[in-house]
Amino acid sequence: MTRSVCPYCAVGCGQRVWSQDGKVTQIEGDPESPISRGRLCPKGAASEQLVNNPTRLKKVKYRRPHGTEWEELELDEAMEMIAERVIAARDAGWQEEREGERLRRTLGFAHLGGATLDNEENYLIKKFFTAMGAVQIENQARI
Repeated sequence: MTRSVCPYCAVGCGQRVWSQDGKVTQIEGDPESPISRGRLCPKGAASEQLVNNPTRLKKVKYRRPHGTEWEELELDEAMEMIAERVIAARDAGWQEEREGERLRRTLGFAHLGGATLDNEENYLIKKFFTAMGAVQIENQARI
C-alpha cells in the first residue's frame, strides 16, 4: 500500500493505493488524511479505473502542423521539442527594456497551474517561469 493524493481537483483527498506486480489493484480513501478522513467523491473512488483503463494512452502522441495522422514519439524527443519551442517563444517575446526602463521579461508564453498540484510543485513552477522571464503566471486554484 502506498499513500497518494487524488488527481482530480484542488481538494487533495488522501488515497491509499494498493498494487501487486506493478499493477494498481485498488484505490480507496485514506482514513489518516486530515483533508478527506477516508472519504472520496465518485471521481476519486473511480480513479483505479483511470489507471487501469485499457484505452489509456501510454505513449507520447504528436500530430505535426497541418498533419492528419498522429505519430508516436519517444519521450526524450518530445521533451526536446517542448524545450526548443519554449526557448523560441521566450526569445520572440523578449522585452529587454521599454522607454529606458529595464523590463527583462517575455510575453511569449504564460503559465496556468493546475489545482491538483501541491504547494511545493506550484512553488517550483512559479520560480521556474519567473526565472524564464514570464510575468503572466496564475494558478487555477485561485480562479
